Amino acid sequence: MDFLRPASWEEALAAKAAHPTAVPIAGGTDVMVEINFDHRRPEYLLDLNRIGELGDWEVGEESVRLGASVPYTAIMDNLRGELPGLALASHTVASPQIRNRGGVGGNLGTASPAGDAHPALLAAGAEVEAESVRGSRLIPIDDFYTGVKRNALAPDELIRAVHIKKADGPQQYSKVGTRNAMVIAVCAFGLALHPGTRTVRTGIGSAAPTPVRARAAEEFLNAALEEGGFWDNRKIITPSVAKQFAELCSGACNPIDDVRGTASYRRHAVGVMARRTLTWTWESYRGPDSTAQQKGRAA
Repeated sequence: MDFLRPASWEEALAAKAAHPTAVPIAGGTDVMVEINFDHRRPEYLLDLNRIGELGDWEVGEESVRLGASVPYTAIMDNLRGELPGLALASHTVASPQIRNRGGVGGNLGTASPAGDAHPALLAAGAEVEAESVRGSRLIPIDDFYTGVKRNALAPDELIRAVHIKKADGPQQYSKVGTRNAMVIAVCAFGLALHPGTRTVRTGIGSAAPTPVRARAAEEFLNAALEEGGFWDNRKIITPSVAKQFAELCSGACNPIDDVRGTASYRRHAVGVMARRTLTWTWESYRGPDSTAQQKGRAA
């Protein structure tokens, strides 16, 4: 196994073009596990740790450009307001040591359905900035996952950054694991309200061959919120709507039985998380004044 250590982004792109099978490594929290267990033995490792710009982020007027190697800890500490869903997901990643090393670029490159960042990225409608010596392009997150641990990157492309729209409404993230830390998700769910477009987006992890959105559930909820005037009146969402949304989210799953959980449990858990995160995000959208008024009417 040869170790390539480019000193600049241009050198990294040239190395990837010369060695398309080279496996990028930055935090190494996924790659090293596969190597240590002899699940993977690449001919080349492409070390990106000398490329400082991959650890930078930029907050624009409408979106955040997040470098591929920005660690989860930095997201939690600095971008909680702009990217609340991803910040919540970052909290659930492994241990403090891994959160200090791992980044979103690694999750995307590995493309494991259990990656913690994926549901939040799907719910937020992110775009992946991929680049090669041929040029750069933005890949919509909906088109990025192509199969089990497979993505839309060309053999000579590297992930440079992720573009994520700044939250214009509440976002939530929920994860089920076999313990509270250092755990791979049994399943996970992300939800984002987008009041500007009056839409809702979801993201489901570890409950299908790839991270997926519950599109039928989104379409149902978008219609229910619009028809009921909920975006304007900010009333409590009726239990029947929340129940139907949860059932449709469960129906979007295509899980397997494995050592972490059964397929039936994953479907059930996704439904529970969908209902709960919808309740949390909508209560946040309604605001404290709406909650107080509702309690007053009930009294």
